[in-house]
Amino acid sequence: MNYRTSHQIRKQADILLPDEISDADGNTTDRTGTVSIFNGLPPEIAVHADLDAEVAEISAHLLRLQKEGLQPEEIGVFVRGDGLMPRARAVLKSAGIGWSELERTSIPPAGMVALATMHLAKGLEFRAVVVMACDHDQIPLAERVASVADEAELEEVFNTERHLLYVAATRAREHLYFGGVAPISEFVRDIEASA
Repeated sequence: MNYRTSHQIRKQADILLPDEISDADGNTTDRTGTVSIFNGLPPEIAVHADLDAEVAEISAHLLRLQKEGLQPEEIGVFVRGDGLMPRARAVLKSAGIGWSELERTSIPPAGMVALATMHLAKGLEFRAVVVMACDHDQIPLAERVASVADEAELEEVFNTERHLLYVAATRAREHLYFGGVAPISEFVRDIEASA
């Protein structure tokens, strides 16, 4: 049973991972048959023409969420890494919404949107999540892909990158938005194709 994420968000995020996953200790978990206890909206995927369009469109999305009654602290914004934080800050600044950049153990204060890298997403939960800067060279990270020595290492890189995106996406309870500048990540295209 999945109590955190709507059926629609979980179903789309599940595309990112295999039906069975193993942890570092070799324990295997069968993910088939997982059921969410509530329904919601399907994830929204937006491919932005350029950085200016990304700022404008995600800002408008955040303002719509607030108009629907969500409080800033009920919204999380995630990016792949620290180098993408300026893009996220530009979105929040354009929307006129205050934000708090999360660290390992922090939670957003009242009246502030949570802003963090995907690596810090685990264990968090928000009514709405924006996973932005999902460009093709960011997820999977081009530098990681370029550094692989063989097929097994490439598979490991793809698996960890998919899992990272999965964790960020499943922090959303009701609203999930993926955005990136064209061309968008192949992982996000996989999610879009399965809708």
